[in-house]
Amino acid sequence: MRIHILGICGTFMGGLALIARELGHEVSGSDANVYPPMSTQLAEQGIELMQGYRAENLADKPDLVIIGNALSRGNAEVEAVLNQGLRYISGAQWLSEQVLQDKWVLAVAGTHGKTTTSSMLAWILDRQGFDAGFLIGGIPMNFGISARAGSCDFFVIEADEYDCAFFDKRSKFVHYRPRTAILNNLEFDHADIFDDLAAIQRQFHHLVRTIPSDGLIIAPQSDKNLQATLEQGVWTPIHYTGSTDNDAVWQAELLVADGSEFKVYFEGKPQGIVKWALTGLHNVQNALAAIAAARHIGIIPSESIAALAEFKNVKRRMEVIVQTDTVTVYDDFAHHPTAIKTTLEGLREQVGQEKIIAVVEPRSNTMRMGMHREALASSLEKADLAIIYQPENLEWDLSELLNYADNIKICGSIDEILTLLKADATLKTHCLMMSNGDFGGIYQRLRDIFKLK
Repeated sequence: MRIHILGICGTFMGGLALIARELGHEVSGSDANVYPPMSTQLAEQGIELMQGYRAENLADKPDLVIIGNALSRGNAEVEAVLNQGLRYISGAQWLSEQVLQDKWVLAVAGTHGKTTTSSMLAWILDRQGFDAGFLIGGIPMNFGISARAGSCDFFVIEADEYDCAFFDKRSKFVHYRPRTAILNNLEFDHADIFDDLAAIQRQFHHLVRTIPSDGLIIAPQSDKNLQATLEQGVWTPIHYTGSTDNDAVWQAELLVADGSEFKVYFEGKPQGIVKWALTGLHNVQNALAAIAAARHIGIIPSESIAALAEFKNVKRRMEVIVQTDTVTVYDDFAHHPTAIKTTLEGLREQVGQEKIIAVVEPRSNTMRMGMHREALASSLEKADLAIIYQPENLEWDLSELLNYADNIKICGSIDEILTLLKADATLKTHCLMMSNGDFGGIYQRLRDIFKLK
């Protein structure tokens, strides 16, 4: 079958493209923004990419068009699909019908940590010899690809609460019907499609309603928003995660303050010690959830712990892109105040009093709409200097943030940011670049400035 994908360079749609090709389909796709790492990954797999949305992209009359949620009525290629009467479907529905049927689905949902936790879980299964399928919203460095069909009964998926397509406004994860479900956390996000937190909680409740009674839900004991969601109704056993100061089924005890070493407990009994390259309490909790999910399919915790010792994280999650004698530059996908805060806290524990410069591009729809203003300012408190990019088309004035914190500088151009970094990145400086996009091409320019060794 010839499949054409609209929005193919999105992390989810790009993953679908890889799986479809692995299953033997001829795959092409178009997107308005074609840039690495997804464009590189797709090109390496021999998938044809078309820049921009045009009716001409459909000249070969594909058998099926998979339409991403970034596309809406009025888009030239969407209109051509409808006018030509071509078969079309959402990515989530295609995945459910063509891949997930008869699979034991392990889904990872939540506002933060989905990509990292899914990657951990997929790696644990792989280390145990399972050729499990997975679809992850990033590129796990242990695999080098974001998705594969797999040949065994298990499939790990990053379960996104974003809507499916212009013709299906349900959250994607409602299609997945997991048997094992990790609910990492729950906060207000995606202000472009959800009016408030309650609207997101309803979607999570819909997910919970699809989990069988002999399945398993894994959730943090301390998350009040998730607790309120589960109180709407739950028919599945729950294993709570937490620290040793509560009575959660799964507990983590920090042995090193930055989270690089911690002990794992199940029902009060020690299971082993994780020693790994990651830092931050959020990653400790991510790991605990992954270990719990793996146990549900029969992998003993000690084996999961051994696998995590070799876990290399995901591209653009605290990925070191420049390292010299004086400066280390990290690329990180964090774009919500909570994710920014926990990432900076982990880095601060790791580097002590060494200088941290955080550089943020408020690129997500929620950020662009001006949500979380005060929370954004407070999330940057662990940085010695926080540089925030104000592009011309942002919907609010970032100078409002100066009312909440005195370590913030606002820059209106990439050149201005680079000038500041050259001046302020002195001996033992850690520059943390935070964006869920290409940040105006700043990454290559940083490599040139700091002369990557």
